[in-house]
Amino acid sequence: MDSLPPPLALVVLLFAGWVNRQQQAVIDYLLEENRVLRAAHGPRRIRLTDDQRRRLAAKGKVLGRRRLAGIVGIVTPDTILRWYSKLVAQKYDGSKTRRPGRPTTKPDIAALVVRMANENPIWATRVFVAD
Repeated sequence: MDSLPPPLALVVLLFAGWVNRQQQAVIDYLLEENRVLRAAHGPRRIRLTDDQRRRLAAKGKVLGRRRLAGIVGIVTPDTILRWYSKLVAQKYDGSKTRRPGRPTTKPDIAALVVRMANENPIWATRVFVAD
């Protein structure tokens, strides 16, 4: 693949640098805003809803532990990653498809078992059928 012509490469490089500076300015602003909000909130523990934890966990997992260590201030990076692990575990736990108790026996199978027990008294078992 051919590289870009030098004038176009210069324009692309300048534009990429400008976009990077704009993004970094936004990130710096948001970090400072978080510091101000934490200072205003004081040392009291912040109560988060499950939805807020879920959103923080999904965004935090993408960043990873090392980047989170420099950014996060509400909770520790390990806490955010633990929330993510719980989120994944809940997704695949199968509780939505599970039913309580043993599956019911089909009526025709139950009738067959009762008939076989009655026809074979040497099995020494008595079958009680609930009516």
